Amino acid sequence: MSGVEVSLVGKLEGEVEIKSNAADFHDVFSCRPHHISNVSPDNIHNCGMHEGDWGVPGSTIVWDYFHDGKKRFAKEIVEAIDDENNSTTFKVIEGDLLEDYKNFRAIVKATPKKDGEGSIVHWSFEYEKLHENIADPTTLLEFAHAISKDIDLHLQEAAAAAQVAK
Repeated sequence: MSGVEVSLVGKLEGEVEIKSNAADFHDVFSCRPHHISNVSPDNIHNCGMHEGDWGVPGSTIVWDYFHDGKKRFAKEIVEAIDDENNSTTFKVIEGDLLEDYKNFRAIVKATPKKDGEGSIVHWSFEYEKLHENIADPTTLLEFAHAISKDIDLHLQEAAAAAQVAK
């Protein structure tokens, strides 16, 4: 070694603007993640309950998804649901991500925009790489942003349909 230490612990963050209400977006991730495969089927193939109940911290959910040209799998514990701050925290306990990362946590938080029109979805990945040659999960962040946009479109369509039904 040349005396330069490479940190294997990392944090990657990004934001995406959506037109939907922050609480509605949060509700999808916190209580209804199994619906995401219906609104983003190219990305999320399935989300199922392994143990526990939807919308309950401590529950374990399983994701089948398509990322970086491959079918992938993740089992996650819902570590926290913060309805006041529209935030949900997932900790990966099994799956493809653990081939590269010793631990991996994803936090998704929706915040209403100051002007009252839409929200900002903030994604945060906290991780520890298995070795220094592992890339930061930037393509996974892009993947999360794409899913956020799909959910936003679905929520907008549902809101428009509800208005028509009135």
